[in-house]
Amino acid sequence: MRSRVFLVLAALGAISAPVPAQEQAQGPNPVTSTSAGARAPHSPNLKPTLAISRARGAILIDGKLDDAGWAGAARALNFTEASPRDLARPSVETEAWITYDEDNLYVAFIARDDPATIRSSLTDRDRMFQDDYVGVLLDTYGDASWAYLLFANPKGIQGDSRMAEGRGEDDRMDIIFHSSGQITEEGYIVEMAIPFASLRFPPAVEQTWRATFWRNRPRGNREQMSWASLSRNDPCMLCQMGTLTGLEGIRPGGALEVLPTLVASQAGALATPRDASSGFRNASPTADMGVSARYSFANGLTAEATFNPDFSQVESDAGQVDVNSTFALFFPEQRTFFQEGSDLFSTRINAVYTRSINKPIAAGKLIGRMGRTTIAYLGARDDNSPLLLPFEERSVSGQAGKSVSNVLRFRQTFGRNSYLGALVTDRRMDGGGSGSLVGFDGKVGFGGVYSFDYQVLGSLTVEPDAPLLLPALGDATFAGGRYTARLDGERFSGLAQQYSFARNARGWDWDVTFRSVSPTFRADNGFETRNNLRRLTGFQSYSFYPNGRVVQRISPTVVAHRTWNFDGDIKGQAVEARLNANLVGQTFVQVTARTADERFRGADFRGLRSLNIRTESNFSGWMSLGGSIGVGDGVARNLATPAEGQMRDLSLWVRLRPTTWATVSPSINHSRMTGTAGQEIYDGYILRTRADLQFTRELFLRTVVQYNDFSRQLSIEPLLTYRVNPFTMVYLGSTRGYTDLDDDQRWTRTSTQYFTKVQYLLRK
Repeated sequence: MRSRVFLVLAALGAISAPVPAQEQAQGPNPVTSTSAGARAPHSPNLKPTLAISRARGAILIDGKLDDAGWAGAARALNFTEASPRDLARPSVETEAWITYDEDNLYVAFIARDDPATIRSSLTDRDRMFQDDYVGVLLDTYGDASWAYLLFANPKGIQGDSRMAEGRGEDDRMDIIFHSSGQITEEGYIVEMAIPFASLRFPPAVEQTWRATFWRNRPRGNREQMSWASLSRNDPCMLCQMGTLTGLEGIRPGGALEVLPTLVASQAGALATPRDASSGFRNASPTADMGVSARYSFANGLTAEATFNPDFSQVESDAGQVDVNSTFALFFPEQRTFFQEGSDLFSTRINAVYTRSINKPIAAGKLIGRMGRTTIAYLGARDDNSPLLLPFEERSVSGQAGKSVSNVLRFRQTFGRNSYLGALVTDRRMDGGGSGSLVGFDGKVGFGGVYSFDYQVLGSLTVEPDAPLLLPALGDATFAGGRYTARLDGERFSGLAQQYSFARNARGWDWDVTFRSVSPTFRADNGFETRNNLRRLTGFQSYSFYPNGRVVQRISPTVVAHRTWNFDGDIKGQAVEARLNANLVGQTFVQVTARTADERFRGADFRGLRSLNIRTESNFSGWMSLGGSIGVGDGVARNLATPAEGQMRDLSLWVRLRPTTWATVSPSINHSRMTGTAGQEIYDGYILRTRADLQFTRELFLRTVVQYNDFSRQLSIEPLLTYRVNPFTMVYLGSTRGYTDLDDDQRWTRTSTQYFTKVQYLLRK
């Protein structure tokens, strides 16, 4: 009843509450004040336009701006602070230069600052985002649906990402570009050369791209500055970017990329698992070759294929505490082949999870971007496919053998920050059985700060006739007893849908979301771990920006939800009160108080109260830290008979940088639950430490040591890497696993692997 009343009030408030006066005006305050007193009026660049001309000579990427090619380059000036203050004059000056030739887009930055305060490290690419850095955001199709983000710190260390509007950033994307930098007496300089062969853009005689130039300055606060002014009162960041004109005579496509790979390894393990007396046996060394190829056509179509790829990971996934979880854990995709186009396959309902293609023999991908229309296809022949079966209160996973998967995606953008999409997926198992999905999704933005998201998917499942594949399912049934949980060749269809109505602005945010997943819905190529649910969620938040000496931003928030199944049984309801605060010293604090009711395996648990505090801080260039602590009531779900208990979860992490070329990052996750009588239900932790030594921009040594107290397993993973670019590299590493088999503090080596991997990108 508490949740029902709150959700009604939240919905009425979202519809009827007036817009605060300070949010009715979209324009900036022309006067900015600082502790030093009033400053001159600042006029932000509102959707500026910059005309670019061809370079008048050659440009060498060396962190110096004395090349003839920079003479006459277009200059982007008058940057505006985007954070922590909104539309304000920055405390330091920045300018960007831009020009191009037949092969590259050239961008240079002059970042004025006190050189003694600049944070800059020698590290691996994509690990420099706690430093000072500059970069460019490029929307090469000009439809505000996605953009490249290309950055470099003062040492020229690169970071890249892709932003999909409304879905955040994906920093797993990698492209080839060249960069160099140096610290000067007046700050620092960074140069970039971005090959047109690395970018996707439409075939037009003259290109018109959306863009902005960016600077990150971490000090007492994290100051972020943009050439095109970006207002937090507009939820569409890409819609506010400036325009680049004058790019003529450049051609998309025509670049053939071939990536051959050679992998050699040797593995060993106990002859009989968990039996130390059985002896350790090393297998014979093995070697294997694979090749991937990609070609970009001039019409905007990109074709990519891979044969016998090495899709192993050189670093294990970070451990997650799952001792009290009944659902499968999600791990992000790290493999290069699946990165291009990943923004297209990402939807509200997780219908495409590329790690469901586990060990492909061959795979292919086509992505066509024609104006505001995009079509994508992904197909693979998999040698060992994972199987994920969702149910109401748990999920069950296993391996199902060989399969063929096909995924087709369509997306049409329109208006401002709106799109319509369609999705089809299909997986066919060699031993019989299939899973197919078809559906549509979209987003409509209106009123500047409002949006409506929706997705509807229908599934058709034909189970393999293999009851022994997952024997743990036993005689369980689902969908009101109409179907058995075991894999016995049954055929059924299901429906999943989600609708969300939201307001996203500088001050007042709210969201109302309804999600429904029928008992018979499955996504064989996705990652949906739970079905037979209907959930209504309401979210309300208001942000204040005191920008004081301690508090920069504070956001009180209330969240409420109710979940029930298709029989109408209430499965859970909760109300959360949160307080988010951004403090000086780049420090964030969140306090969450929660009260909830839950029904699990027929037992009711009411009045579950908990408190969680989370914080993180990047107050220093040599040290960052963070952590969380949660205490309160919980449900022990993995007992034979579920019971209420007292939880205590603790998480701590530290990143130490004693020099610019060394980083040590220890972390611990501890989880404990005791029963109402004080008896221990579970108690354990995962301890993980990563150490990085960066000898040059290309050569580094990384070592990961992880101990899982729940399973009594220890792993040690050293890795030496020489990386020329994101795709040309040499790995030399090993993994060694130890287990405390008898719980007597004596470690037995249970697995070992040595490996080397060489891959080289050929581009012409």
